[in-house]
Amino acid sequence: MEEEKKTEDVKEEKKEENPKNNNENELNMGFFKKVWYSITKIEKYPNMSAQGLGKAISYLVKIVAIFTIVFCLGVVYQTHNMIGEGIEYLQNSFPEFSYKDGTLNVESEEPITISAEDSVVGETIIDTKTESQTTIDEYANKVTNAGGGIIILKDKVTIKNPAIAGTISYSYKDTFERMGITEFNKQGVIDFANSGKIVALYVSIFLTVFIYEFVIFFLSVLSDAILLSFFGFFTAWLAKIKMRYVAIFNMSVYALTLSVILNMLYMGINIFIPFEMQYFQVMYVAVAVIYLVAAILILKSEFVKKQMELMKIAEAQEVIKKQMEEKEREEEEKRAREEQRKKDKEREEKEKKKKEEKEEKKNQGQEPEGSGA
Repeated sequence: MEEEKKTEDVKEEKKEENPKNNNENELNMGFFKKVWYSITKIEKYPNMSAQGLGKAISYLVKIVAIFTIVFCLGVVYQTHNMIGEGIEYLQNSFPEFSYKDGTLNVESEEPITISAEDSVVGETIIDTKTESQTTIDEYANKVTNAGGGIIILKDKVTIKNPAIAGTISYSYKDTFERMGITEFNKQGVIDFANSGKIVALYVSIFLTVFIYEFVIFFLSVLSDAILLSFFGFFTAWLAKIKMRYVAIFNMSVYALTLSVILNMLYMGINIFIPFEMQYFQVMYVAVAVIYLVAAILILKSEFVKKQMELMKIAEAQEVIKKQMEEKEREEEEKRAREEQRKKDKEREEKEKKKKEEKEEKKNQGQEPEGSGA
């Protein structure tokens, strides 16, 4: 264990000693690492944002695709349960019906209502006779008030899921034509549901719902990111940080990660336990706002910290500069003194030499004793 710890410490030291390698690793980080950093390491937002708009959009596409897959699996699961429950109901209680060229006809003069307690998909209303939009809107309100469900009309089916805002409608003609189905009746549906061909229906439903919902979810999350980025831009302005809008938008995309995952979990739980969480959308936005504001404030803190470090460096440089100037002045004075001493010495030597020459001349001019005898 101690050896492993030492190895890890050495690795950490190497990472700290090689910041260039760290930056390269961050630029090449994978999708799931970005998801983890987006939730647990807000301080990494600026680094991820620096990768560019293309990387942020790519990340958004991937996370929306995963979100859509979860939703589609939920729809297929609900469809499977509904078919299993519906086959028994069709055989025993449901009237005759037929479908041809985009139109469904149920042989019942009155609308059929199946309560949420008796259905796995919530309140179910079947009315293939009405063409009144007012009546259809009333059905939609009734299903919404019941917490979700399905409205089956003559040309389409409308689904209300408590996990998402609004309703989703699917045209019979568009859906069945993709599967090559132009007509069927009650007995045909029962035979089809009990055969292996039902798998093709599940695949078709999955692909159809995925294409439709991916576009809807992507545009929804993209609009959330744009609105969040405007708020972030205003926050950066208040914090007196100069940031490009693109950088704030990129950070907004990553800030939405936890909100999208929570929405995914909310929808997943709703598949098994239908319920509606009040103010979920408020929480969805609030979580993203908290992440983005925290990232901007951390960036502000880092900016202030770097400014203080620069000020300390500037002060240290000023002290060093003064010390260098003082040292240069002392050296100049020392050189001047040495030059002066050298000059004085040279002058003394010259004077001494002159004196010696003078003495020598004087000695040469004297006559020896007894020369006048």
